[in-house]
Amino acid sequence: TADNRELIDKSRWKGILVYVEQHGNHIHPVSLEMVGKAHELGAKCGQPVFAMVAGDALTLVTGELLTYGIDRVLAYEDPAFADFRIEPYTAALEDAIGHLQPAVVLVGGTNNGRTLAPRTAARVHTGLTADCTVLDIQQQADLDQIRPAFGGNIMAHIRTPNHRPQFATVRYKIFDTACKSDKRGTVESRTLPPEKLVSAIRVLSQIPKGAGIFIEDAQVIVAIGKGIGKESAIGLFERLAVALGGQIACTRPLVENGWMDPRKQIGLSGRTVKPKLIITCGVSGSVQFSAGMKSSDRIIAINTDTDAPIFKTAHIGIVGDIFDIVPALLERIASDSQRVATSANASPMGRS
Repeated sequence: TADNRELIDKSRWKGILVYVEQHGNHIHPVSLEMVGKAHELGAKCGQPVFAMVAGDALTLVTGELLTYGIDRVLAYEDPAFADFRIEPYTAALEDAIGHLQPAVVLVGGTNNGRTLAPRTAARVHTGLTADCTVLDIQQQADLDQIRPAFGGNIMAHIRTPNHRPQFATVRYKIFDTACKSDKRGTVESRTLPPEKLVSAIRVLSQIPKGAGIFIEDAQVIVAIGKGIGKESAIGLFERLAVALGGQIACTRPLVENGWMDPRKQIGLSGRTVKPKLIITCGVSGSVQFSAGMKSSDRIIAINTDTDAPIFKTAHIGIVGDIFDIVPALLERIASDSQRVATSANASPMGRS
């Protein structure tokens, strides 16, 4: 039974290990967010911060990682790591865990990370909590892992006090990026046996994402929900997004109705965003949606329902009809822009 199970020796497991994802010497931003969180967690319970990275040319990447105050960086440099292939990458992360014996392993919730984390967790006989929205840590480095569950209707609080390492994936834009530090750690090169580098996968080509700003990177977002009523109304809110120099986004029902591109969806089953400003229009504010945008710097919610959950998340709440408020807002923006332009044209030459 669980009560009779032999307790592990937690003193053998030290540190917080971050898997660093990189492409062409560019570190994925989610990795730096996890490094920042690892420093925060480590400071609470006296744990060092480690990182592991794999690639075919890592000098620039490892040098950059050291500027973030990481204590030890394990570098797996080999032509076999030029492209992400699951077998050698799993072998590398498994080797890093065996070598360092970290108490916690953090992996970014990217497409690659979501493939790598469960396979590696199974290799080292531990569990995995996916898409965490909150991480905290107790003494003896027991990790509190919190994530929405059952369609976002509850928040599951998960702790694995008798298993090491503790494994979690985290989405992009959930935590703050790590700060630079004068502290310098060390880089250790690791090699794997040739048989560990063999893969049944051959990468034939890679197609980069199309040009443009994705909602994860937008500084201003106008998010619409089913409260807009009909597909033909979307244009009004797109005009507001353009006027503010931002992006349009939406809730899950609009994607399910076929009104919006899935890449525009905010929430647990969509994208996580952290803009400087987000204006929600006709969004009720489910747990599933709020988990994907609650870290935004400024949240303004417009809804006719005074009891809408979104008002508990918003910094500013406006109770009213979006079809009255948004046109008035567009008119005000246009008026202010015209006044600024007129003032600039009237200024004497040479004055600013």
